[in-house]
Amino acid sequence: MKYHLIAVLAAAFSCAWAVPALADPCEGALPAKGTTFSGVVRYVSDGDGLCVGPAGRPHRWIEVRLADFYAPELHEAGGIDAKRRLERIVMGRVLVCRAGRRSFDRVVAACTLGGRPLGTLLREDGGAEGGRGRPK
Repeated sequence: MKYHLIAVLAAAFSCAWAVPALADPCEGALPAKGTTFSGVVRYVSDGDGLCVGPAGRPHRWIEVRLADFYAPELHEAGGIDAKRRLERIVMGRVLVCRAGRRSFDRVVAACTLGGRPLGTLLREDGGAEGGRGRPK
């Protein structure tokens, strides 16, 4: 009985320390390759991933992986800083993007902010490898 109680308590404490995964809110249909689309940045998932679309309508938000910029994953060194940098630069602003291939449940796209390539803006702001590294 004593060991059973210890096992139950251990399980309860391990659940209390678990960090929940945040669900990606972007649920919009992905545009076809070559399509130009635009929208306000509503969500930033990491240093090179974001969603654009109309306010309050996640079912229309398009999930984008930047084609011209590579940032470390969130769990890697610099990953959190890369996400914060992207949020600071684009959150709430309008991007114009051109759809490329698909990668998982998102579209790889080249996006501009104010007519300037977003990858260039991120590199100028001290961003990561900018297009080099492993593809996602």
